[in-house]
Parts: sequence; C-alpha cells; structure tokens
Amino acid sequence: MRRYAGLVLILAVWALALGPDAFAAEPSAPPGNRPARVEWFQDLGLGMFIHWSVDSLLGSVISHSMVGASDAYLERFIDELPRSFCAEDFAPDEWARIARLAGMQYVVFTTKHHSGFCMFHTQTTDFNVMNTPCGRDITREVAEACRREGLAVGFYFSPDDFWMLHRQGHPVSRKRPEADPRRNPELMAHNQAQLRELLSNYGPVDLLFIDGQPEGLKQLAWELQPDIVVTRGAMNTPEQELPGKPLDGPWEACFTLGTQWQFKPTNENYKSGTRLIEMLIETRAKGGNLLLNIGPEPSGTIPFEQERVLRELALWSFVNREALEGVRPWHVTNEGDIWFLQARDSGTVFAFITHTDWPRGERKTFTLQSVRATDATEVEIVGQSGEVLEYNPKVRPKAAWEQDEAGLHITAMRAQRIYNDHKWPNPVVIAVTHAAPAPHAAPAPHAAPAPHAAPAPQEDAAP
Repeated sequence: MRRYAGLVLILAVWALALGPDAFAAEPSAPPGNRPARVEWFQDLGLGMFIHWSVDSLLGSVISHSMVGASDAYLERFIDELPRSFCAEDFAPDEWARIARLAGMQYVVFTTKHHSGFCMFHTQTTDFNVMNTPCGRDITREVAEACRREGLAVGFYFSPDDFWMLHRQGHPVSRKRPEADPRRNPELMAHNQAQLRELLSNYGPVDLLFIDGQPEGLKQLAWELQPDIVVTRGAMNTPEQELPGKPLDGPWEACFTLGTQWQFKPTNENYKSGTRLIEMLIETRAKGGNLLLNIGPEPSGTIPFEQERVLRELALWSFVNREALEGVRPWHVTNEGDIWFLQARDSGTVFAFITHTDWPRGERKTFTLQSVRATDATEVEIVGQSGEVLEYNPKVRPKAAWEQDEAGLHITAMRAQRIYNDHKWPNPVVIAVTHAAPAPHAAPAPHAAPAPHAAPAPQEDAAP
C-alpha cells in the first residue's frame, strides 16, 4: 500500500511550494462550461448513473460505512475486501444497451467514490480494481461500451478520499479541514493526478460529476478537455428531490431506483416504472435533466428488480420518443396533471396526460388553456396513427380539436395496444403541431364544444 507513497509525497511538496493560489483557475483558463456544450447537454434529457465499487460485496451504503469506523474495520475494508471482488458477470455492453433502450442518452460511472477505491487503472494507489481478482479496467470498458451504443460518456469523481485520510493518520471524515483538498495539499495533488489520468487516458469524456469540493479539479478538467461539461461542481444538481419550480440555468436531478445508491440485497423498496416516468416528465417540463441510478450486484449484473422498472421505462420511451428528444420547456410547466414540453425546432407542443385511467378504445376530452391551435394544427396521440383500432374496423380513432376563448379542446382515443390485457397505467402523450402560446383563459366548461373534425361513429371498445 506504500508503493506509490514517494510519488504522492513529491506531488504534495510541489503543491506546497506553489501555495494556495495554485489551485485557482489561471486568468487564461477556460471560463467554464461552453454554452454550445451546455445546450447539447440539455438535449440529452435522461441519463444512467452507475454506483458500483468494492463494497457492493457487502450490500452496504457505498463508502460511508468508513466514516466513524474503527481502525480494525478500516483495515478489513482496505486490505480484505478487494481480494473478493471478482465481477465475474460484468458485461458493460449489456448495461449500455439497456440504457439506450430506456431512452437514456448518457451514462455517468463512479470512477472513484469517497472510499478512495479506484475503478480504473491508476498509478496513484494500490487501492484499485486492477489489484483484485477482477483485474479489469472497469472504467475503460464502461466508456468503450457506451461509445459503441452512441451514449455520451460521463465520469463521477469524488475529491473526498477516505483511503488517503486513513493513510495520513487522520480520522475518516467529511467536512473537516483535513478532508478538504484545498487544505490538504497531498490530497489535492492525489486527486489532480487521478483526474489527469482519467482525462488523458480514456478518450473524450463528455461529462464530469464532481461529488465534493470542485476547486482545483473543474479547472483542470476544462484545461485538459475544453468540451467537457461539468455538472455537479458547476450547476445545480439536486439529489433525491425535484425543485418545486424551474431553476435558473441548466440543472440535473439524480435519483436512486430504491433507497440506496449501491446494490442493496435486502430491505429495499423500489420505485415503480410509472413513478420514474412521472419524474422524468416533471424534470424535463421544469428544464432539467434526470440521472437515474442503478447499483449492479458484485458480480456485475443489474439486479432483476432494477432491470424490470428500466424496461417499463424503455417501453414508454420507445412509444413516445418524438416527445422526449430535442425538447424544451413550454411557457408553463403544467396544468394540473397535464405537463408540457415543446419541440426545440418546431411548433409542436407535447401534452403529457398523467394520473388518468384511460382504457384502450375510449375517447376522452381535455382542455388546454396554455396552448392555442392554428389553422395548420394537427393533434394525435404520440406513437399511434389515429387510423386503426384493432378488431374494430368501423372505428376511426383519429383525434380532433376545437379552439375557443376557454382554451384548446382535444378529444382523442387511446387505440394502440401496449399490453395483452389492453391496459396501460402510464402517461399518454398528445402532440399538438403548429401550436402557439395562449394567455391564461377561463376554466374550460364541463361540456366541450363540437370537435374540429368529428370522429367517425364508434363501436364499443375491444375487449
């Protein structure tokens, strides 16, 4: 464990010689995230967060069990745990495929969490994945798999390093002076050396999530890869909660699928697929990105409970892709349980109908007060043609609309069969083309006026 102590000591002496201002950005350094890249990031919308480290073997909270732990526990964690990390079923291409299928556009992988254990090949510490039975550069393989699937590559990096604090003889902690890299030159040099490895040896890295004090690191990241987008450390990144209203500028919310970031084999409760979909809709309507976390098992497989809700999200995203890509917030976020997004490069508005029981073959009417139709407007449920209701050839399920001072009245039929039992518990999306913002109108009457294009006579819905 002392193999690289000399290198770290040299870096620390160098850091002390430069003084505290050495970690501030130079005047000529890139000022931050490039606007064009921020715009690109906002288009991504949905990403996969992956928390996976050596203590997944225990099914514990990632890293934090080291805080306040006894020396005996810390020695077991550092010296014994890596000997059992085999990751025998690690298949990063499968991770990337399910991410892409679920509508995710980027992946953020935990290269180093607070424990200090590195999931990449590093010259800075023996406490890394190459010194385990796994013996594979996990970070490299994840990045390459993401690129093969057309996913943007993001790295999570923690400036907190419990291995380093323990080696220095400090209590393992956070929020203490010695845990702050700005006050611990050896720790700062250690972090900068690791970040330099990650941003020099792993090809283009699109995103960097700095989970701790970012100074001295985000500046280095922009210097090494000017196109990188720093999320946490340079923008709002609410964790396990959504803001009550839109935030200024770009932002990204990150959530667990259950109650824990890392794999939790027992005592876990997972969110439903419907809840994940509703979170995505609300996040995008408020102008943010959503980063949903998975915690692979020690073997490297995605737990079945996590995979099944990801596949429900995948089905919904597959049906509604047009409403999820290249979109921006509408001039209002929602009207009750109806949420809005608009296409960035066209006049199409998407209305996401949530918390509504909508049997297949049933026609429903909704009134939108923030959307005004034009003569060129067409309306239809996203994912279906509006021409066919299975087993009912006499029914034409085409949507119709009528505009008046009370709002835009839309009548539509859910005609596409998604499940064998004809039910579909998840939000339905209605596209309104060539739409314009409307001032707030009076509440819609209970009875909607005659539709713009009357639907054909209907028979009863299919069983």
